[in-house]
Amino acid sequence: MMNSALFTTALRHQALFVDICREDIDLTSEITPVVTAFVARLRDNGFCVTEELLHALCTVPDKDLAQMTQLINDILGVELNWAPLVRGWQVPTGESRADHLITLFANILAADGQEVHGTRLPCGHLIPDGTFPLERYNGCPFCGRPFHTADFVYHGQASKLKPLRLFTLEDLQRVFLSLLSSPTPLDATQAASLRELLAVFPFPTDVTIPMRETSMLVVQALTELGRDDEAGRLLQTPTDILRYLWWQHTGHLLIIKPRTLIQHAAQVNVHRWQPSEQPQLAARQKQQELRLHYSRRQCRLVATWLCALPLTPQQAAENMNPHRGMWVRFIRALRLTEYARKPGFQRLAALLDIFYRQDYTTWQGRVDAARDQKQKETLLALLVQRPGLFARCLFSTILRFGPADTLAAFRTVIDKVPPRLLISLGDAADSYFNTHEKRIARPLTGGTHRLEPHPLLALYNKTELQDIISRIHQLYLKAMEQHFQSQQTNAKTIFIHPQLHHIPISVGDRATTIQDTSCALMGTRFPVEGDAVRLFLQWGKGLPAQPLDMDLSCRIFFEDGTGEDCAYFNLTCTGAKHSGDIREIPDQVGTAEYIELNLPVLTHATAQYVVFTCNAYTRGTLSPNLVVGWMNSEYPMQVSNETGVAYDPSCVQHSVRISENDLSKGLIFGVLDVAARQIIWLEMPFTSQTIHGINTESLLALLHKLQNKTTIGQLLSIKAQAQHLQITEDPEHADERYTYEWALNPAEVSTLLFAQ
Repeated sequence: MMNSALFTTALRHQALFVDICREDIDLTSEITPVVTAFVARLRDNGFCVTEELLHALCTVPDKDLAQMTQLINDILGVELNWAPLVRGWQVPTGESRADHLITLFANILAADGQEVHGTRLPCGHLIPDGTFPLERYNGCPFCGRPFHTADFVYHGQASKLKPLRLFTLEDLQRVFLSLLSSPTPLDATQAASLRELLAVFPFPTDVTIPMRETSMLVVQALTELGRDDEAGRLLQTPTDILRYLWWQHTGHLLIIKPRTLIQHAAQVNVHRWQPSEQPQLAARQKQQELRLHYSRRQCRLVATWLCALPLTPQQAAENMNPHRGMWVRFIRALRLTEYARKPGFQRLAALLDIFYRQDYTTWQGRVDAARDQKQKETLLALLVQRPGLFARCLFSTILRFGPADTLAAFRTVIDKVPPRLLISLGDAADSYFNTHEKRIARPLTGGTHRLEPHPLLALYNKTELQDIISRIHQLYLKAMEQHFQSQQTNAKTIFIHPQLHHIPISVGDRATTIQDTSCALMGTRFPVEGDAVRLFLQWGKGLPAQPLDMDLSCRIFFEDGTGEDCAYFNLTCTGAKHSGDIREIPDQVGTAEYIELNLPVLTHATAQYVVFTCNAYTRGTLSPNLVVGWMNSEYPMQVSNETGVAYDPSCVQHSVRISENDLSKGLIFGVLDVAARQIIWLEMPFTSQTIHGINTESLLALLHKLQNKTTIGQLLSIKAQAQHLQITEDPEHADERYTYEWALNPAEVSTLLFAQ
């Protein structure tokens, strides 16, 4: 029986898992008819296989090949409903706002008993004669309820196939170790893969986990196996314990305070046209959900973990201080004061005594006091004690106390700063010290906020600011060269795939969507092969029939500064057509919306960018398991005149799935650069109910940030220079090979580039 977790993880790396040793593959074996049929099904879905994988598949039992086919169909949503509201929607129906208004009054009059000529639909609405052409719809054009679904999708229209390679158990174990040892935070896709692999592979005790968020996933796996002592050894501070408890309770690996979650629940349930008590009800419901309840076993386990911490009670109390309010609630819910009076819990008693009497000082408090009192020497002495935090406040400290002394102090500890923070400093310097550029911040609950330039920038002239930027870049480059020089290598030549120069390093980008068939990093550019780009949105899988309105939209920006929206309220605009607004989902199989972009028309109209968005018009956040992305092919892609189905998995260039714990109301998931014929994948959440809520300045700031980020190719070039490696264009004769397939695993990229 094939392991679906291993198969799913391999597919995310554009590979198929076969339980075989590479040495046992017979490259001269005859291809069986069953394997030929399986490869044909892969081709229908837009995949091809390498020769090594083809012969490896000959060793797979027929029933496992059938299961692989079913798993791929499930992941690609082949068996879901992809019928939109309008049949043959590339030809506009001609509906207008007047049709909706006439239908509204007609239903009011009909409800009063007056005779109105029209058609009564299964949803109960009366469509007056002369309004909507009902023969063009799969449902009610007035309320958006679908009546008909489709049980087919198109296959094999793609002009370019995506190659699948072989993944063995050894390859997946390497992925498993790279995820555990990743020095950068895992995104939602990587975290999902790690959770699945932890259920298959035993936890290696000799692996160091540098990221606290990653260790939470391991702690969960160990506690489920009853290995509480091993789990406790991964929890080094009270904040680690709090993070684990909060993740178990809310599903969020980052500590989001209760009041923030409550406020967010109220915010996403505000309706622009229907004021009600729903926001207050949602806030009270969230407050009830956040109430803490723990069993005696859980209470004793946490008390034992707190006693086993390697910190002194004073250090532990200081660590608890930033989340003091939350700790008070947890201490009460976990009955820790009761356990503190029991024999063997003396360390817990001492910790609680110091915590409640606040008989401790905090490092951050001393830093804030020194900054407020302008004690430069004291402040710098404190900052060098914690290099990571020094890096995070380096820019503001430079503005307050000058670059000379600040950078001199930072140089003394730069070898202790994680390289991911150094890369962040190098990427952010240009925008931070620019008096005319606004930066962006992404709160943990979704959305994007613009940050005004630091007020102290006004004290420096342009030459001084440029000098600061130059010093930071020199410091960053020197530190990275020294980092690579400290790594031992016997290689003489290196191959760097050209595409790696266009893929930014995954630092500071916490993607919350899951990529089931690829692992592209934010900022990756996808070339457009044909003259059409087809956006798609599918939601409602596994849910009962209910009102659930998700919207697919796009905004077109022209060279003259004007713009147009293609959305539920404007189905046809320059170079774009929408398939109709669905506001209710059918039972279990979901529903779909599409937008087709015509590149020749957009080019002729001098369009610069097209922004792809999806959002929840229904109260709440984006529906879990919602899938959004785009299709592209050199050849024309069909649209069914009978059902309106326009989905072909073989033409999907990129797609993402909304995770269960996503807090976003809306999402910008791509930007089409019309002139360059490239689509930039990005993930920019927003909190608006419609596309009208996106902020153009924030979007441009994010694009500028992605353009300024260090790429994998640039960092590998620094490595080549530092280690005196000759860059070659022939991967077969290179001692070190960095291919595009290697870059599909961001954790492996991070582990290699940031290895000590």
